[in-house]
Amino acid sequence: MDQELIKMVTEKAGEWLSPAYDEETRKEVQAMLDNEDKTPLIDAFYRELEFGTGGLRGIMGAGSNRMNIYTVGKATQGMANYLNECFKDKEQISVVVGHDCRNNSRLFAEVSANIFSANGIKVYLFEDLRPTPEISFAIRHLGCQSGVNITASHNPKEYNGYKAYWEDGAQVLSPHDTAIIDNVNKVKVEDIKFQGNPSLIEVIGEEVDNAFLEQVRTLIIDPEVIERHKDLKIVYTPIHGCGRVLIPASLRRWGFENIHCVEAQMTKDGNFPTVVSPNPENPEAMTLAMNLAKEIDADLVMASDPDADRLAIACKNTKGEWMIVNGNQTCMIFLYYIITQYTKLGKMTGKEFVVKTIVTTEVIKNIAQKNNLKMYDCYTGFKWIAKVIRDNEGIAKYIGGGEESFGFLAEDFCRDKDAVSACSLIAEVAAWAKDNGKSLYEMLMDIYVEYGFSKEVTVNVVKPGKSGADEIRLMMENFRSNPPKEIAGEKVVCAKDYKSLKQTDGEGNVTDIDMPETSNVLQYFTQSGNKISVRPSGTEPKIKFYMEAKGVMNNRDDFEAATAAADALIARMKEAMNI
Repeated sequence: MDQELIKMVTEKAGEWLSPAYDEETRKEVQAMLDNEDKTPLIDAFYRELEFGTGGLRGIMGAGSNRMNIYTVGKATQGMANYLNECFKDKEQISVVVGHDCRNNSRLFAEVSANIFSANGIKVYLFEDLRPTPEISFAIRHLGCQSGVNITASHNPKEYNGYKAYWEDGAQVLSPHDTAIIDNVNKVKVEDIKFQGNPSLIEVIGEEVDNAFLEQVRTLIIDPEVIERHKDLKIVYTPIHGCGRVLIPASLRRWGFENIHCVEAQMTKDGNFPTVVSPNPENPEAMTLAMNLAKEIDADLVMASDPDADRLAIACKNTKGEWMIVNGNQTCMIFLYYIITQYTKLGKMTGKEFVVKTIVTTEVIKNIAQKNNLKMYDCYTGFKWIAKVIRDNEGIAKYIGGGEESFGFLAEDFCRDKDAVSACSLIAEVAAWAKDNGKSLYEMLMDIYVEYGFSKEVTVNVVKPGKSGADEIRLMMENFRSNPPKEIAGEKVVCAKDYKSLKQTDGEGNVTDIDMPETSNVLQYFTQSGNKISVRPSGTEPKIKFYMEAKGVMNNRDDFEAATAAADALIARMKEAMNI
């Protein structure tokens, strides 16, 4: 084991034994120091938590690389210092603070509120858990300069996180992200003002809920189709999280009357006792909802993740079997519906645009091109979709955007992915499909026939801890040094490196990639349009491989054959990447 590293983390941990830290924390650190196995000590102290695609996120516990009141305290003190510097001429700086259902989330939210208020900043603190998109909305609605949401989204129960937002309601981007980190890194534990100023903390709730739900209701495209199918049988689960607060209420405001919630998962519980993982991308998390759907013969199943920014849906195929619609397919369905309906209603002015992330299916590009619609590709994370919306304000109209990881945003009054509006809108889409004599599944098949078939698979290679981070770095270095020339027997005709912002074609010609900044992502495109994207996760200890295999569907009945061929192709693609 690296003795220099052990020396470094031991010294760092020693600082956490000072009286500035509470007794419980000191005991936990001392136990790690006394342990012969230094792995827990290294994992807890080898680095400071950094802002990634989802902000600050980590396992809860003592240590600089852990989520606790001190790392949250440093982050908040650093943010408060930066806000007071950025908005020094403003009479009263204000922020929104929200949180999800996780263990310690309320504690971390109250700690954050106290620190902001102690630094002279007015805090609008939500009374209890609220969906992530409502935090984004509230920042804009209340005219705040920033906001914080305590959440680890869909991560396992051991995790918590700290999402930092700016005055446009989007997660912080450059230069604010790096500037906040610089400020945070200067903060010593003794500098943190934990003692709050109650006169600067205002508890909010119902008024903002109503304002948000009324705005979500403006997204209704076809109220008549909802009226005709108001008895659409919907099953919904919040998986113990924030969706329980607003999603059933939003569905009712849209006019849907036949909503069946999974009662066992309507309880707020940071231990997520009914699932292995609270991530709706994992089919297991949908089991209880699909069981209820079978029992009552539902039309649609929907779920939101713990902070209610992601949605998952399930529908019946032509055999009557329930199938989960993946994030790529969900995004395709949303955009197809919005574009089709806007065109039919004469709402298209030629200035509309849609957004997807670079790892999301290229079928969306086909949908946009065939409908003469501008489409932007951006990096993973909704802060980048929010940036495209901001860059186009006053110039063009955003009508939808999404990413493969079960996130969609249909509006611009919120600047983070939104399961509240997405659940309401997908219910309208299902009603429209029914009104047109087809199921949601058949609607998806029709999209494939019209715009081209592809199957997407994401492979997560998990590498925890310091040793895992080193392995991931070496894997990325190896792909950069030895890029594949062919994949599954097909020539690579374009290789993109977003770290150098250079792309190389099949003949070796190098050109620039136009993106706002660099990112540690590699992409390979083959002759027939198959795509592999490789990136380390910004929020979890893993490296992700996104694979997209193209195929042919001439009619709905071709789906199974096209899927089987794509599965075989993806197996060969995995082999080519040694995973």
